[in-house]
Parts: sequence; C-alpha cells; structure tokens
Amino acid sequence: MSEVTPGRTKEPERVEPVSLLQAVLFWLRIGFISFGGPAGQISILHQELVERRRWISERRFLHALNYCMLLPGPEAQQLATYIGWLLHRTWGGVIAGVLFVLPSLFILIALSWVYIALGDVPLVAGIFYGIKPAVTAIVVQAAHRIGSRALQKKALWAIAAASFVAIFALNLPFPLIVLGAAMLGFIGGTMAPDTFQVRGGHAGARNTFGPALIDDDTPTPEHARFRWSRLAVLLVTGAALWVLPMGLLVLAFGWNGTLTQMGWFFTKAALLTFGGAYAVLPYVYQGAIGHYGWLTPTQMIDGLALGESTPGPLIMVVAFVAFVGAYVQQIFGPDQAFLAGALAATLVTWFTFLPSFLFILVGGPLVESTHNELKFTAPLTAITAAVVGVILNLALFFGYHVLWPRGFGGEFDWPSALIALGAAVALFRYKRSVIQVLIGCALAGLAVWLSVPSH
Repeated sequence: MSEVTPGRTKEPERVEPVSLLQAVLFWLRIGFISFGGPAGQISILHQELVERRRWISERRFLHALNYCMLLPGPEAQQLATYIGWLLHRTWGGVIAGVLFVLPSLFILIALSWVYIALGDVPLVAGIFYGIKPAVTAIVVQAAHRIGSRALQKKALWAIAAASFVAIFALNLPFPLIVLGAAMLGFIGGTMAPDTFQVRGGHAGARNTFGPALIDDDTPTPEHARFRWSRLAVLLVTGAALWVLPMGLLVLAFGWNGTLTQMGWFFTKAALLTFGGAYAVLPYVYQGAIGHYGWLTPTQMIDGLALGESTPGPLIMVVAFVAFVGAYVQQIFGPDQAFLAGALAATLVTWFTFLPSFLFILVGGPLVESTHNELKFTAPLTAITAAVVGVILNLALFFGYHVLWPRGFGGEFDWPSALIALGAAVALFRYKRSVIQVLIGCALAGLAVWLSVPSH
C-alpha cells in the first residue's frame, strides 16, 4: 500500500483480488438477505458490490443490469450470476446464481410445510405483517437509488414517466415497454447521441466509491471473450441438463405424471418471465389453478405473500405452488407427503432457473464486448430509464395492498403505515442496511399482530 504524502488527500485504496472462497461466503450471505423482490435485491447488490466492496464499477454494473432486464427470468439472480461469472469464470457464475436461490428454496419448503400442515401460525403471520411495509420502503429506495444515477437527462426522465403511465394507467405489458424504450434509445443514440451518453459513470464512480476491481477501463477477462467452441459446449451441456431429469421423470411417472407436468409447465413459464415474476404470475395462476388444479386461488395468494416476504427472487413462489400441489395430491402416498412436496419444489426450481444460467453464460461474452459502444449502450440506457418508472409502479402496488389490505373501501392500516414510514426514515435518513430494517420491522409487526385482538 502506498504511503500518503503529508498535506495530500488520501487516494481511495485499491481493491485486492477476491478469492473464490470469499466470493462463496459473500454470495451465501446475499442469498439470506436478498429481500424486497427484484428492486430491493438489485439495490442490495449495488450497495454491496459497487459502493461497499467495489468489486465492479457503476457503469459495468448498470451495463450488466440492462442486459439482465432484457432476459426472461429473475433479473437480480441473473445479475448475481453475471458478476460471479466475471469474477471467477463459469463456476463463479454458477455458485453465485445457485447461492442466490438456495436459501430461499429451503426457507420456502419449510414455510410451505408449516402453512399446509399446521395452518395459521401467529408468529409467522406477525413477522410477515411487519415485513410487507418494509418491502414497500425498500422498493421506493431502489427507485430513488437507480433513478438518481440513470435519469441524468430530460429525455430519460420523459422515458421513465412514460413507462410509469404505460404500466400504471394503460396496463401495457412490460415486454412492450422494454421494446419501446429500446427503440427510442436506438433512434436517439443515432440522432442525438449526447442525450443517451450518460455522464459521470467513469469519473463519478471513482469520485464516489473509488477504483473498482472490475473498473470502467478494465479489459474484458480472457474467459469472458466470445468463442464458438465455448458456445457449443454450453448449449450441449444446457440441453443435457434439461433432457436428463425430464427423461427420468417421464420414465418414472409417465408424461402425464404430476412431477413431469410440473417440470414441463415451469420450463415454459421460465421462458415467459420477461419483466420479472409479476409478468408471469397470471400464466402460473391460470395453469396451476385452472388447468392442473394443483392449488386453490386462496393458496396462490398466500403463496405470493410468502414469496414476497422471504429472501430470493419472487418467482420462487413456484416452489410453493409445486410443494402444495404434490403434498395435497399425495403422489407418494399419505406417509410421504412432505417428501413429495420437497421433491416437487426442488425439481420446479431446477427447471425454472436452468434457462437463466444459460442466458448469462451464453450471452455474457457478447454483452462484455459492447460496454463502450454507444450504438449498443443507448438502447440499454433508455431501458434503465423505463425500468425506474416500472419500479415506481411496483412501489405503489405494494403500498396500496399494504395500506389498504381490503381495498380503498376498507380501513386504512395505520400500523403498517407507521412501520413503512419508520423503514423509510431508517433507509433514507440513517442509511441502515436492508437486513437491519427488515429485522426491526418484523419485530414491530409481530408486536402489533399479537397485541391487536382483531388479528
């Protein structure tokens, strides 16, 4: 470490290389604290990777995020996979992506069993009651955090506002909003390039957070360069990882078996999740309830609440759907109901997330080759602006359901409002971490839940 000459400002320390073991411990921790849906999770990743640890620069982080936003599947999990891949090659990406999901799978299997086998549990209900307002505040903070960096021009503000109106008032599908923003960015990057050249990415990142391990000018690592041979190996491996378990399910249970149909149904769902879990929930709702009858509408709503209140991607609600479906149908008999549910949840998680890993490992080298070319970055800059509007809509969606749980015709939930306000103050004013805010709000919610007889 270089010495500081007296009278000079101390330069930010350079980041030491990260070992694979350090990365494993970090991604495991992230898997347990990744609350708040995609917006909250992206906020956590930005805070930990860009601001605190400086493993990757702001611009490289946003470039990777923009790519993940274009893909079907959970954006935050794919972003973790992407950065893990940049740091430690293919295995680094696989480890980051798996650990982002694995704690959520175990927690959801346990909570699904408690839900279906033991009924209402006041302790869990109270904790969830406090976490939901906290999640609302976390999503608002994410919109502010990303928007303050991405919306640097009036045109980008206009795109964000238009995307909010499109999804809030016009109920346009998220993929259409992304496509429209990308087209505006492509046209704008050609006709008015300065509008979509976001300033301050390089210098701003250095001044605010210091030099990063993967900085704006860090060359693309050798393993992240495109090769046809590598592409062929990944495609063959990915196909084998899907065909092998699906083939075993067909042999064991037949094509119409419950587990086989779950694997096939959620493979299709994984390829339709443009815009995150909320974009595909109607498809899951119709299939799991209307077509297959794996669970009831009330159970689906409760499962969504579990998914919102546990770490990991919100699309992990599919694990709840699979657990309940296999448990209730007792596909292994009444004595093995838990085993059936746990196996179903694990298989469905495999089929849901396998495409996400392939998208990152296959497309990553192409994305890395474009992070300094405006003709590629301008559409992605516009998409980031549009996403700010979508995140704001999500915050309002959460706020409405938390503060008016029975609709505007019902009573205003004052305790939830106070918990949400306290969470916002802790996040914005006192810069508390997400996990500290969640723990505090969970305890507050539990106290309210146990003290109010109407609950």
